[in-house]
Amino acid sequence: MRKTVLSVIVFFISIIHTNAQLERKLENENQPVDLIFHAPRHINLLTVEPLERKTMHFAIMHTFGTLDGGIENLFGLDNGANIQFSFEFGLSDKLSLGASRSSRDKFYNIYGRYLLLEQTQNNNIPLSISLAGGAGIISNPYNFLPSTERPDFADRLAYFGQVMFARKFSNKVSMQVSPMMAYFVNPRQIYQIEGNQNLYLALGFSGKYKVTDRSSLTLQYIPNLNSDLRSNFGIGWDVEAGGHVFQMYFVTSQALNEQYLLAGGNGVPGEEFRLGFNVNRIFALGQKKRKAVN
Repeated sequence: MRKTVLSVIVFFISIIHTNAQLERKLENENQPVDLIFHAPRHINLLTVEPLERKTMHFAIMHTFGTLDGGIENLFGLDNGANIQFSFEFGLSDKLSLGASRSSRDKFYNIYGRYLLLEQTQNNNIPLSISLAGGAGIISNPYNFLPSTERPDFADRLAYFGQVMFARKFSNKVSMQVSPMMAYFVNPRQIYQIEGNQNLYLALGFSGKYKVTDRSSLTLQYIPNLNSDLRSNFGIGWDVEAGGHVFQMYFVTSQALNEQYLLAGGNGVPGEEFRLGFNVNRIFALGQKKRKAVN
Protein backbone atom coordinates (compact mmCIF):
# COMPACT_ATOMS: atom_id res chain seq x y z
CA MET A 1 0.00 0.00 0.00
CA ARG A 2 2.77 2.38 0.95
CA LYS A 3 4.58 1.66 -2.33
CA THR A 4 1.38 2.39 -4.25
CA VAL A 5 0.82 5.73 -2.47
CA LEU A 6 4.48 6.67 -2.97
CA SER A 7 4.27 5.84 -6.68
CA VAL A 8 1.16 8.00 -7.09
CA ILE A 9 2.87 10.92 -5.32
CA VAL A 10 5.98 10.58 -7.50
CA PHE A 11 3.78 10.39 -10.61
CA PHE A 12 1.93 13.63 -9.78
CA ILE A 13 5.15 15.44 -8.83
CA SER A 14 6.68 14.44 -12.20
CA ILE A 15 3.58 15.75 -14.03
CA ILE A 16 3.73 19.06 -12.15
CA HIS A 17 7.47 19.37 -12.84
CA THR A 18 6.99 18.59 -16.54
CA ASN A 19 4.16 21.12 -16.85
CA ALA A 20 6.23 23.75 -15.08
CA GLN A 21 9.13 23.15 -17.46
CA LEU A 22 6.78 23.39 -20.46
CA GLU A 23 5.25 26.63 -19.16
CA ARG A 24 8.70 28.14 -18.62
CA LYS A 25 9.76 27.08 -22.12
CA LEU A 26 6.65 28.58 -23.71
CA GLU A 27 7.11 31.75 -21.68
CA ASN A 28 10.75 32.02 -22.74
CA GLU A 29 9.87 31.47 -26.39
CA ASN A 30 7.45 34.39 -26.16
CA GLN A 31 10.20 36.69 -24.86
CA PRO A 32 11.61 39.47 -27.07
CA VAL A 33 14.64 38.60 -29.15
CA ASP A 34 17.91 39.82 -27.73
CA LEU A 35 19.79 42.72 -29.32
CA ILE A 36 18.66 43.09 -32.93
CA PHE A 37 21.42 45.72 -33.12
CA HIS A 38 24.31 46.40 -30.79
CA ALA A 39 23.11 49.89 -29.78
CA PRO A 40 20.28 52.41 -30.23
CA ARG A 41 22.33 53.90 -33.10
CA HIS A 42 23.69 51.99 -36.08
CA ILE A 43 26.37 53.98 -37.96
CA ASN A 44 24.29 57.20 -38.25
CA LEU A 45 20.69 55.96 -38.01
CA LEU A 46 18.50 55.35 -34.98
CA THR A 47 17.46 51.72 -34.48
CA VAL A 48 14.55 49.84 -32.88
CA GLU A 49 16.82 48.84 -29.98
CA PRO A 50 14.86 50.17 -26.95
CA LEU A 51 16.04 51.64 -23.71
CA GLU A 52 14.60 50.36 -20.48
CA ARG A 53 13.01 52.67 -17.96
CA LYS A 54 15.64 54.68 -16.08
CA THR A 55 18.48 53.83 -18.45
CA MET A 56 20.44 56.39 -20.45
CA HIS A 57 22.23 56.06 -23.77
CA PHE A 58 25.19 58.40 -24.31
CA ALA A 59 26.80 58.57 -27.75
CA ILE A 60 29.73 60.51 -29.17
CA MET A 61 29.78 60.49 -32.99
CA HIS A 62 32.52 61.75 -35.34
CA THR A 63 33.02 62.07 -39.09
CA PHE A 64 36.12 63.55 -40.71
CA GLY A 65 37.27 64.83 -44.10
CA THR A 66 37.46 62.69 -47.24
CA LEU A 67 40.15 60.03 -47.56
CA ASP A 68 41.50 61.42 -50.85
CA GLY A 69 43.77 63.86 -48.97
CA GLY A 70 46.11 60.94 -48.44
CA ILE A 71 48.73 60.55 -45.74
CA GLU A 72 49.59 64.28 -45.86
CA ASN A 73 46.18 65.05 -44.27
CA LEU A 74 46.12 61.72 -42.40
CA PHE A 75 43.30 60.51 -44.66
CA GLY A 76 40.91 63.28 -43.69
CA LEU A 77 41.62 63.57 -39.97
CA ASP A 78 43.39 66.93 -40.49
CA ASN A 79 40.40 68.41 -42.30
CA GLY A 80 38.25 68.86 -39.22
CA ALA A 81 35.51 66.73 -37.74
CA ASN A 82 31.78 66.98 -37.41
CA ILE A 83 31.04 65.89 -33.83
CA GLN A 84 27.71 65.06 -32.25
CA PHE A 85 26.94 64.39 -28.59
CA SER A 86 23.62 62.80 -27.73
CA PHE A 87 21.81 61.76 -24.55
CA GLU A 88 18.71 59.58 -24.59
CA PHE A 89 16.76 58.60 -21.47
CA GLY A 90 14.21 55.80 -21.07
CA LEU A 91 11.01 57.16 -19.55
CA SER A 92 9.51 53.65 -19.81
CA ASP A 93 10.46 50.37 -21.47
CA LYS A 94 8.91 51.71 -24.69
CA LEU A 95 9.31 55.50 -24.65
CA SER A 96 12.57 57.43 -24.59
CA LEU A 97 13.48 61.08 -25.09
CA GLY A 98 16.81 62.44 -26.30
CA ALA A 99 18.78 65.55 -27.13
CA SER A 100 21.82 66.02 -29.34
CA ARG A 101 24.17 68.72 -30.56
CA SER A 102 26.14 68.59 -33.84
CA SER A 103 29.03 70.92 -34.62
CA ARG A 104 27.89 71.27 -38.25
CA ASP A 105 25.91 74.55 -38.18
CA LYS A 106 25.82 74.17 -34.37
CA PHE A 107 22.63 72.13 -34.69
CA TYR A 108 20.56 71.14 -31.62
CA ASN A 109 17.98 68.35 -31.82
CA ILE A 110 15.31 67.14 -29.41
CA TYR A 111 13.78 63.78 -30.33
CA GLY A 112 11.80 60.82 -29.06
CA ARG A 113 11.44 57.12 -29.85
CA TYR A 114 8.49 54.84 -29.12
CA LEU A 115 8.54 51.04 -29.43
CA LEU A 116 5.27 49.86 -30.95
CA LEU A 117 6.05 46.15 -31.33
CA GLU A 118 8.94 43.94 -30.29
CA GLN A 119 9.93 40.78 -32.16
CA THR A 120 9.50 37.61 -30.11
CA GLN A 121 11.55 34.43 -30.11
CA ASN A 122 8.60 32.28 -31.24
CA ASN A 123 7.76 34.69 -34.10
CA ASN A 124 4.29 35.46 -32.77
CA ILE A 125 5.49 39.01 -33.44
CA PRO A 126 7.84 38.74 -36.45
CA LEU A 127 9.08 42.36 -36.46
CA SER A 128 10.10 45.12 -34.13
CA ILE A 129 8.53 48.46 -35.04
CA SER A 130 9.45 51.86 -33.61
CA LEU A 131 8.53 55.47 -34.28
CA ALA A 132 10.95 58.39 -33.98
CA GLY A 133 10.59 62.11 -34.49
CA GLY A 134 12.20 65.34 -33.48
CA ALA A 135 12.71 69.05 -33.93
CA GLY A 136 15.99 70.90 -34.30
CA ILE A 137 17.37 74.40 -34.55
CA ILE A 138 20.45 75.86 -36.25
CA SER A 139 22.21 77.99 -33.63
CA ASN A 140 25.12 79.31 -35.73
CA PRO A 141 25.09 83.11 -35.21
CA TYR A 142 26.33 83.88 -38.77
CA ASN A 143 28.10 86.98 -37.53
CA PHE A 144 29.71 87.49 -40.95
CA LEU A 145 26.27 88.52 -42.27
CA PRO A 146 24.65 91.92 -41.68
CA SER A 147 22.14 91.67 -38.86
CA THR A 148 19.27 92.26 -41.27
CA GLU A 149 20.26 89.21 -43.36
CA ARG A 150 20.71 86.72 -40.56
CA PRO A 151 18.05 83.99 -40.35
CA ASP A 152 15.40 84.53 -37.69
CA PHE A 153 14.26 81.89 -35.21
CA ALA A 154 11.59 80.31 -37.46
CA ASP A 155 13.98 80.08 -40.44
CA ARG A 156 16.39 78.02 -38.35
CA LEU A 157 13.95 75.21 -37.53
CA ALA A 158 14.06 71.72 -39.07
CA TYR A 159 12.09 68.57 -38.26
CA PHE A 160 12.40 64.84 -38.89
CA GLY A 161 10.30 61.72 -38.57
CA GLN A 162 10.83 58.04 -39.29
CA VAL A 163 9.29 54.60 -38.85
CA MET A 164 11.66 51.69 -38.20
CA PHE A 165 10.85 48.10 -39.18
CA ALA A 166 13.48 45.60 -38.03
CA ARG A 167 13.91 41.85 -37.83
CA LYS A 168 16.57 39.55 -36.45
CA PHE A 169 16.60 36.76 -39.03
CA SER A 170 19.15 34.63 -37.21
CA ASN A 171 21.81 34.94 -34.56
CA LYS A 172 24.03 36.50 -37.24
CA VAL A 173 21.78 38.58 -39.52
CA SER A 174 19.62 41.61 -38.65
CA MET A 175 17.99 44.12 -40.99
CA GLN A 176 16.07 47.38 -40.60
CA VAL A 177 14.11 49.51 -43.09
CA SER A 178 13.32 53.10 -42.10
CA PRO A 179 11.04 55.37 -44.18
CA MET A 180 12.26 58.88 -43.29
CA MET A 181 11.38 62.52 -43.82
CA ALA A 182 13.01 65.85 -43.02
CA TYR A 183 11.51 69.30 -43.27
CA PHE A 184 13.42 72.62 -43.28
CA VAL A 185 11.32 75.73 -42.72
CA ASN A 186 13.74 77.81 -44.83
CA PRO A 187 16.69 75.91 -46.41
CA ARG A 188 18.98 78.90 -46.91
CA GLN A 189 22.23 78.70 -48.87
CA ILE A 190 24.32 79.63 -45.84
CA TYR A 191 23.40 76.33 -44.16
CA GLN A 192 25.78 73.42 -44.62
CA ILE A 193 23.33 71.42 -46.72
CA GLU A 194 23.26 70.80 -50.46
CA GLY A 195 19.51 70.62 -50.91
CA ASN A 196 17.38 73.71 -51.54
CA GLN A 197 13.91 72.29 -50.94
CA ASN A 198 11.83 72.18 -47.78
CA LEU A 199 10.80 68.51 -47.71
CA TYR A 200 13.08 65.47 -48.13
CA LEU A 201 11.94 61.84 -48.28
CA ALA A 202 14.23 58.82 -48.06
CA LEU A 203 14.51 55.17 -47.11
CA GLY A 204 17.09 54.08 -44.59
CA PHE A 205 18.49 50.54 -44.78
CA SER A 206 20.55 49.15 -41.91
CA GLY A 207 22.17 45.73 -41.82
CA LYS A 208 24.24 43.74 -39.35
CA TYR A 209 26.16 40.50 -39.87
CA LYS A 210 27.54 39.09 -36.62
CA VAL A 211 31.08 37.78 -37.10
CA THR A 212 32.00 37.01 -33.48
CA ASP A 213 30.10 37.11 -30.18
CA ARG A 214 31.09 40.76 -29.72
CA SER A 215 31.62 42.18 -33.22
CA SER A 216 29.62 42.64 -36.42
CA LEU A 217 30.01 43.88 -39.98
CA THR A 218 27.54 46.73 -40.56
CA LEU A 219 25.94 48.47 -43.54
CA GLN A 220 23.95 51.67 -44.10
CA TYR A 221 22.21 52.89 -47.26
CA ILE A 222 19.88 55.92 -47.45
CA PRO A 223 18.53 56.55 -50.97
CA ASN A 224 16.74 59.86 -51.52
CA LEU A 225 13.22 59.57 -52.93
CA ASN A 226 12.30 63.12 -53.93
CA SER A 227 15.56 64.95 -54.64
CA ASP A 228 18.56 64.72 -56.96
CA LEU A 229 21.01 64.46 -54.07
CA ARG A 230 23.33 61.47 -54.00
CA SER A 231 22.35 58.66 -51.67
CA ASN A 232 24.15 58.01 -48.41
CA PHE A 233 26.24 54.83 -48.14
CA GLY A 234 28.26 53.50 -45.24
CA ILE A 235 30.03 50.31 -44.21
CA GLY A 236 31.51 49.63 -40.81
CA TRP A 237 32.42 47.41 -37.89
CA ASP A 238 30.77 47.28 -34.43
CA VAL A 239 32.69 46.03 -31.40
CA GLU A 240 31.35 45.50 -27.85
CA ALA A 241 34.05 46.07 -25.23
CA GLY A 242 33.89 46.80 -21.52
CA GLY A 243 30.34 48.14 -21.45
CA HIS A 244 30.81 50.21 -24.61
CA VAL A 245 29.91 49.70 -28.25
CA PHE A 246 32.54 51.13 -30.61
CA GLN A 247 31.41 51.71 -34.20
CA MET A 248 34.05 52.38 -36.88
CA TYR A 249 32.90 53.05 -40.43
CA PHE A 250 33.45 54.65 -43.83
CA VAL A 251 30.57 56.84 -45.00
CA THR A 252 29.85 59.24 -47.88
CA SER A 253 28.47 62.13 -45.77
CA GLN A 254 29.85 64.20 -42.94
CA ALA A 255 26.31 64.72 -41.59
CA LEU A 256 25.24 63.07 -38.33
CA ASN A 257 21.76 64.28 -37.37
CA GLU A 258 18.72 63.00 -39.24
CA GLN A 259 17.80 66.28 -40.97
CA TYR A 260 21.27 66.77 -42.41
CA LEU A 261 21.61 63.10 -43.40
CA LEU A 262 18.77 63.67 -45.86
CA ALA A 263 19.61 67.22 -47.02
CA GLY A 264 23.35 67.49 -46.45
CA GLY A 265 24.62 65.82 -49.62
CA ASN A 266 26.90 62.84 -50.19
CA GLY A 267 30.06 61.97 -52.04
CA VAL A 268 30.59 59.10 -54.48
CA PRO A 269 31.02 55.73 -52.70
CA GLY A 270 34.61 54.55 -52.96
CA GLU A 271 35.86 57.96 -54.13
CA GLU A 272 34.76 60.32 -51.37
CA PHE A 273 34.54 58.08 -48.33
CA ARG A 274 35.05 59.61 -44.90
CA LEU A 275 36.27 57.91 -41.75
CA GLY A 276 33.83 57.97 -38.85
CA PHE A 277 33.47 56.41 -35.45
CA ASN A 278 30.94 56.36 -32.61
CA VAL A 279 31.25 55.53 -28.94
CA ASN A 280 28.03 54.23 -27.32
CA ARG A 281 27.45 53.69 -23.62
CA ILE A 282 24.28 52.66 -21.78
CA PHE A 283 23.96 53.47 -18.08
CA ALA A 284 21.46 51.87 -15.70
CA LEU A 285 20.06 54.51 -13.34
CA GLY A 286 18.32 52.67 -10.54
CA GLN A 287 17.52 49.22 -11.96
CA LYS A 288 19.05 46.31 -13.80
CA LYS A 289 18.74 46.46 -17.57
CA ARG A 290 16.83 43.73 -19.42
CA LYS A 291 19.02 44.18 -22.48
CA ALA A 292 22.45 45.18 -21.38
CA VAL A 293 25.31 46.08 -23.68
CA ASN A 294 27.97 43.60 -22.66
